[in-house]
Amino acid sequence: MDGDLSVSPPARGFSKRRLVWGGACLFAAALAVMLAYIWGERTGIQALRQGVEHRLDIYAGGVQSELTRYDYLPGILSLNKDVTALLQEPGNPERIARVNLYLETVNRKAGSSEIYVMNMEGLTLAASNWNRPPSFVGRNFSYRPYFIDAAKGLSGRFYGIGTVSQSPGYYFSYGIYHDGRMLGVAALKVDLDKLDDAWLRADEKVVVVDENGVIFLTSVPGWKFKTLAPLAQHTLQKLAVTRQYHRAGSLEPLGMTEVGNLQGDVRIVQFTSEAARDGEGGNFLLPSYLVQSRQIPGTQWKLMALSNMAPIHARARNVAIAVALAMGFLAILGLYLQQRRRAIAQSLAARAALQRAHDELERKVAARTQALSNANRHLQTEIAERRRAEEVLKSTMDELVQAGKMAALGQMAAGITHELNQPLAALRTLADNAAVLLQRGRQGDAEENLTMIGQLTARMGKITGQLKKFARKSPALLRPTSIAVAVADACFLLEQRLRQEQVELRLSVPEDACAYCDGNRLEQILVNLLGNAIDAMARSDQRRLDISVEAARGWVVISVRDSGPGIPDDVMRRLFEPFFTTKEQGVGLGPVGRGGVDGEGGAMRQALPRTIFMAGRSWAAVSGRSSA
Repeated sequence: MDGDLSVSPPARGFSKRRLVWGGACLFAAALAVMLAYIWGERTGIQALRQGVEHRLDIYAGGVQSELTRYDYLPGILSLNKDVTALLQEPGNPERIARVNLYLETVNRKAGSSEIYVMNMEGLTLAASNWNRPPSFVGRNFSYRPYFIDAAKGLSGRFYGIGTVSQSPGYYFSYGIYHDGRMLGVAALKVDLDKLDDAWLRADEKVVVVDENGVIFLTSVPGWKFKTLAPLAQHTLQKLAVTRQYHRAGSLEPLGMTEVGNLQGDVRIVQFTSEAARDGEGGNFLLPSYLVQSRQIPGTQWKLMALSNMAPIHARARNVAIAVALAMGFLAILGLYLQQRRRAIAQSLAARAALQRAHDELERKVAARTQALSNANRHLQTEIAERRRAEEVLKSTMDELVQAGKMAALGQMAAGITHELNQPLAALRTLADNAAVLLQRGRQGDAEENLTMIGQLTARMGKITGQLKKFARKSPALLRPTSIAVAVADACFLLEQRLRQEQVELRLSVPEDACAYCDGNRLEQILVNLLGNAIDAMARSDQRRLDISVEAARGWVVISVRDSGPGIPDDVMRRLFEPFFTTKEQGVGLGPVGRGGVDGEGGAMRQALPRTIFMAGRSWAAVSGRSSA
């Protein structure tokens, strides 16, 4: 127990010192974060104030420029003789018409809303809108402050909603004098709503309030004709008498509450009503606005700019967060330095263990890498052998295709010999006859014989040309090929067999049908198909061969159908096997037909009761039907 008593007090003292030190650090960190937030907010407000002050000068200058632009206009009406004469003789219709036209012209050129002339009782005698409703002519505006001021010899200035036009505007008025005597009042109305449109693009909310605190110009449409504060009863009575905001509603307060005053006319406010917030902020977090004001010279109006302080608060928060992160980093760095020495020993031990594990891993990786290298070499060897086998297979297939051609030519030899023997015999007879006719002086008959000799020679040339083309050994050349030409050439080569076997040939081949394939191989495939079909019908009573071409899903399909007995099931299973044939000699459809089709990117397949194959690219196809 004595030992425990001697150890415990230092431990408790050490723990207490750590708590005190930790508390002091936390307090210092919180104080630094708070000061950083205050600094960020103040610098943000200062920068915002400077920018808005400059823009306030521009806004105020724009308003003042718009007002002074028309300041001269009512005064020059006193210089017009027709205007003064009308006020002296108000019942003259001709003079009224001239003044109306004059006011209309001046109003159009000046770009103002309306210009009108009133007598001393406030009755409008002439106006620029005399010919369009609602016209001011005949209206009495004696209750308007701008008329009252002008009738007293002052220059009238007034903003309000028109009691006739129902549109707001700013009114200028001057007295009209003749020989030192006031005859009436000239008034001009200007539309200031275009200032609202110009302020819509501003970063801040811009408003202009009159001497009563009523907002009549603003970049926020929902704030128009609202008040900064509830109006006193006598103010409401005065506005009712002058009809300044006639039919503008109840002039409800905007719900603006001041939450801070920096200096002068710079304040911080919040809006309690949802309409005044204009969609900004929620029900529990009210946005704050920095309000800066500027008096518009020559008026009792005040121009105000309300800037949302959310970006300022966000910037201040970012500064505070940055300071907090910096403090946290320093705290972590201190803890790291404190723990580093303790971790060195553990790090050395871990490094040794890691080195051992690394050596073991290197050994395993080396063993696995050797196995992978052996497998890779074996795979490369197999790939090379496969490529060589493919080349041999391709070469064999080419030879097989050529052998198929030769076999087909052998089958057609007898018919072709007959086709050539007949023209040769005819040539000999015609030549002998031509010699006799020439000896007898019958030149016309001899020329007819020579013409027939030329025709027979052309036919023999066509036969030998087709044979040469069919027998030619050439690499596959993929290109757009006319199906009609390929079918016609194949039928021409088999023409003698078709006649000899008494086969009825029916064709349905569009002239514009094309396939993307090699024409020579396509012709060979068709010759094999047609030859097999003729062989299949050798024992049939009715021998009919149908060849049709149609488009199917971007492919061209050639269909060949015969009236033979069909293909037995045992033959059907081996139909496309290489070197398989049901004939004693020659090459069957399997190696020749399918090899030619596959070599061109097409396909051949069997679907009872017909054989269907496709040749060419994805947009070209060939099909055949056969019961052979």
